[in-house]
Amino acid sequence: MKYLSVCSGIEAASKAWEPIGWEPVAFSEIEPFPAAVLKHHWPKVQNLGDMTKYEQWNIQSGTVDLLVGGTPCQSFSVAGLRQGLKDPRGNLMLTYLAIAERFKPRWLVWENVPGVLSSNGGKDFGSFLGALGELGYEWAYRVLDAQWFGVAQRRRRVFVVAHLGEGNLAAKVLFESESVCRDSAPSLEARQRIATDVDARAGNSESVGAFRMQAFGEYADDGTASAMKARDYKDATDLVASPIVIDRAAFNQGQNAQYKPHIGHSETMDSLVAKGPHAVSVLADRMAVRRLSPRECERLQGFPDDHTLIPWRNKPADQCPDGPRYKALGNSMAVPCMAWIGKRIDAVERNMK
Repeated sequence: MKYLSVCSGIEAASKAWEPIGWEPVAFSEIEPFPAAVLKHHWPKVQNLGDMTKYEQWNIQSGTVDLLVGGTPCQSFSVAGLRQGLKDPRGNLMLTYLAIAERFKPRWLVWENVPGVLSSNGGKDFGSFLGALGELGYEWAYRVLDAQWFGVAQRRRRVFVVAHLGEGNLAAKVLFESESVCRDSAPSLEARQRIATDVDARAGNSESVGAFRMQAFGEYADDGTASAMKARDYKDATDLVASPIVIDRAAFNQGQNAQYKPHIGHSETMDSLVAKGPHAVSVLADRMAVRRLSPRECERLQGFPDDHTLIPWRNKPADQCPDGPRYKALGNSMAVPCMAWIGKRIDAVERNMK
């Protein structure tokens, strides 16, 4: 199977599909850091850049078996579709459809956030599916959560699989007959598995306190700490939600009276000072709350360790900054979900022969 990847990012699709022998025809990515990751790992695969320039791509007809991409979640107009796919008007969802019309791959795989299902009252997504039908594709869609595919994160995404022709093959890829009537997993009760109880983790309820920022600047001493948040300096509206964890044995009530822990220890512990744009504070050893490392984020998405640790801007890989790595990983698809879809398509293809 030969596939064309658009909005390629750091290529979750390629990492997922290499084990089954699929080969990329080309990538399409315009962001500098993800493009550098692609060049580092797949130096022989051409990056065609801007997907809106698809009419200029030198790809021979009949060489693309599958088109894959996760376009940004932008609403698109019904009027735009009625004017024809020849004029995408800059909307990348429409551009994806136009690329499908131009190269006519047998299979399509498209990914987006669950919010696309309700965008414009569902009309946007309905128009997208309707356009697939007009192009001759049978389609199926399903919301998959990465946590059920072997990674330690909840990440729900809408996946659309489409097949050119008849036979209901797209539904056979996304749905197993024995799973149609499965019950949904029960929702979690309050505080269950949401935030780490640092008192329990430390093994000494008198040694550790966790203070969680609430609304209006108030702090709650309830044994849990807020999730760590990494924020871009241009969007600092949520910095107050950063967790603050304090060792009770080294707490100085005079300097930190705003936390109101009612502890009378005389020892003091200096606060960490957040420099630059990120106001993140975590104090004390033995604590359970901290920011995930880029390597841990790679594992959460199912990538190999150090997939995004590359030479960058004339510096060696060991000096690659964390910021672009976090962003690229956050925008990526989850590799295990893509691997499952690829294996399902491959099985259907083999059964057709």
